Amino acid sequence: MRRASKVIITTAVTGSVNVPSQSPYLPLSAAEVVAAAVESVEAGSAIVHLHARHPDGRPAWEPEIFAEIVPPIVARTGAVINITTGGSTAMTMEQRLAGATTFEPELASLNMGSMNFVYSGIADKVTDWKHDWEKPYVLNTYSQPFVNSFDRIENTLRTLGANGTRFEYECYDIGHLYSLAHFVDRGLAPTPLLIQGVFGILGGIGADHENLEHMVRIADKLFGDDYYFSAFAAGRDQMTFGTHSAWLGGNVRVGLEDSLWIGKGKLATSNAEQVRKIRAVVEDLGREIATPDEARSMLALRGSERTSS
Repeated sequence: MRRASKVIITTAVTGSVNVPSQSPYLPLSAAEVVAAAVESVEAGSAIVHLHARHPDGRPAWEPEIFAEIVPPIVARTGAVINITTGGSTAMTMEQRLAGATTFEPELASLNMGSMNFVYSGIADKVTDWKHDWEKPYVLNTYSQPFVNSFDRIENTLRTLGANGTRFEYECYDIGHLYSLAHFVDRGLAPTPLLIQGVFGILGGIGADHENLEHMVRIADKLFGDDYYFSAFAAGRDQMTFGTHSAWLGGNVRVGLEDSLWIGKGKLATSNAEQVRKIRAVVEDLGREIATPDEARSMLALRGSERTSS
């Protein structure tokens, strides 16, 4: 792992997992997503990881919705824009890629394999649903896997890579590191890599700190110092995993996509609240926060000039 002196904070501001009935603070409309991103950058985030939603919270893929999100963030911040290619299991591959192919961001997320990606348990905790679509949506994940086969991964690498986009490689299990190594060996995934270890998703690797250290060991074995590491855990383990990643020399990701909480039994009122909390932890560890331009230099990104097109 490349152990930079400065820590990159990524903020995943809305995602496609959590639903409106879980929290009144989850950004839904384009204006809310933009405001959340701007506040997060002002709090110290260098990268904003973006999904789009319809006003009622349903995950969206349409370029015209991303058009209400991406250019305003580019205009109001210097942040690195990272657009999802994961979308949701309800989307086709073409729909999942639509935002990133349209706006050619500096970064795009790329899930490194097919998997059971289960969050049907949300239905056990919500008693008052705001919208008819929410409960069937979360329950469907118990029977509908997330598919990202090797041909889909290769197509994403080639399609977006041709535009100069680089990737945040989301690894939900140790096998995903070996999948990534396959594409590195074929010359389709240029270094330095940004590996995002994802923990605590039902169907992926558990939120055990031994697993985080094991993932770093295997990544070191496969990639040496040709990668930067970042980690997050879903839900209540978000902050402890961010702390552990920073302590190991890695980077961190927070945001309401990954956890709706700021403390035990207390909903986060904004993404920026989470950024401020993890920033304080990182700085207490004696490490500095990377600016967007410092993140660009670390990750060999092309710059933001074409992202707002």
